[in-house]
Amino acid sequence: MPIVDIITLAATGSEYDCGGVISRTETNDKIGYVDSHLYPAVSFLDPTYTFTVSKKQTAAGIADAMNHTIEQYFAEDTTLLNDGFCESMLRSLMTNGRKCLANPEDYTARAEMMLACTYGCNGILALGNSESGWPCHGIEHALSAYYDITHGEGLAIITPRWMKHILNEHTLPRFVKYGINVFGIEASLDKWKIAEKAIEETYLFFESIGIPMHLHEVGIDDSRLDEMAHHIAVNEGLENAYAPLTEQDIKAILVASL
Repeated sequence: MPIVDIITLAATGSEYDCGGVISRTETNDKIGYVDSHLYPAVSFLDPTYTFTVSKKQTAAGIADAMNHTIEQYFAEDTTLLNDGFCESMLRSLMTNGRKCLANPEDYTARAEMMLACTYGCNGILALGNSESGWPCHGIEHALSAYYDITHGEGLAIITPRWMKHILNEHTLPRFVKYGINVFGIEASLDKWKIAEKAIEETYLFFESIGIPMHLHEVGIDDSRLDEMAHHIAVNEGLENAYAPLTEQDIKAILVASL
């Protein structure tokens, strides 16, 4: 059956992709599903339908779309064209996201944010790039499967901790480019300082839009971290991610996120 959708939340990009997520609470599974039949035949995107979205869900939508972009930006092989797409996407989401939170009925800001979210997950940003493995999504899916937290908030909590964990000599140039082109960090600074500042700015942005930035703030303690880390390591294939993650790596990211 042809799918027709009417978008009431700017976030996941379902209006222009062929993916979805299926949760099974009995087994704490939250699994991505991709099938060409899921592309909508028609999508209606009216920014006025998002005017009444709460600040919590607006902020979560910003974080979700930003992470969609980050997951595709941090890859082994990329193109200059796609780097530019991703960098402008992130700047647009941060600028217009703030405007949407300050004035929920700012039509222009809501419209640009909606468009950015639409682009975030339809594959355009990754054309010509190598696979990244989407590690932050892999980790967050377990958090929201086990604890039913808001997906975008979980991503915002995990993302800067993942960034800090994978920062090394090999990934450094990517973080330097990210810091200079997304946050405008002075290029003449020491490369490690640029990278560390970029990660800090990522954290501070999410915090500035009202997202709780620690797992304990969303009801997650350390009682099931080992179980979740094992679940993620077995089911998400993150050993093949842009920066390969073992079960111990995943546990360390979760601990840092508490």
